[in-house]
Amino acid sequence: MKNTLLKMAMSLLLILFFSCKKDSDKEEKEIPVKNSVAENYNISILLDLSDRISLEKNANPTMEYYQRDLGYIKSVSEAFTEHLKSKRIRQMNDKMQLFFNPEPKDPEINSIAENLKITIDKNNASKEFLNSITKNYASSTSKIYQSAIKDNNYIGSDIWSFFDNKIQDQCIDKKYRNILIILTDGYMFYDNTVIKEGNRTSYITPELIRKNGLNTVDWEKKLHDQDFGFIKTNYNLSNLEVLVVGINPSKNNPYEEKVIRTYWSKWFTEMKIKHFEIKNADLPSNMDKIIKDFILEK
Repeated sequence: MKNTLLKMAMSLLLILFFSCKKDSDKEEKEIPVKNSVAENYNISILLDLSDRISLEKNANPTMEYYQRDLGYIKSVSEAFTEHLKSKRIRQMNDKMQLFFNPEPKDPEINSIAENLKITIDKNNASKEFLNSITKNYASSTSKIYQSAIKDNNYIGSDIWSFFDNKIQDQCIDKKYRNILIILTDGYMFYDNTVIKEGNRTSYITPELIRKNGLNTVDWEKKLHDQDFGFIKTNYNLSNLEVLVVGINPSKNNPYEEKVIRTYWSKWFTEMKIKHFEIKNADLPSNMDKIIKDFILEK
């Protein structure tokens, strides 16, 4: 009788053991797996070809500002290529393009920019094509800057109008991670887009900052209390990420850089842009990692 009871007890224990193990295995199999689908990138570069790149007005003995821009563009194109090489060919469906606003009058510059609008997918991806992107962007953008400097007819920077009228159609695609790189000194001004609504404007210049009394120690309180800033566009840009590179404030006002950064930050925040960074006109070697981290972060 005792042997029979012992055998029955052992059988029950074995059943319980295997039943628990089966449940445990089932739980392990049901742990969610992280989505490994590669993102598609839509990278846009917006160039400010105003007199900030003038060799006469804004000469810099360390490195000219147009040369810094070329270094930043090289970092962007290298990051784009690195992203592509991390994907399988059948996964590729990525875009990179270059814009100005306003468009230069030189048709050659606009033609070069048009050729820099590239789309990479499984139908045209090749090792040779991927390896040619950075070289092509470097040589083509160098021609653009050289032509603009030679022309010496700097018509200003209408970045505000680009955000108001063009950004939705030209820089944002629902199926992509949309990234906009803006190369600018932080100032905006264009004769045909001078708009003022209360203390909000479509532009910012050293003269405007000085005129509004934002060159004293209480600049921040005055800016917030009197609601100085850019006029907000009507868009919800929550699916856009923006990196501004090249901020170069006037040395006549110790608070100039902070005012510029606050204008841009306030504008981006009001347009619901969640991820943005604003960086100075540092040497390309110092900016390389910052630019690539912004683009390649997961």
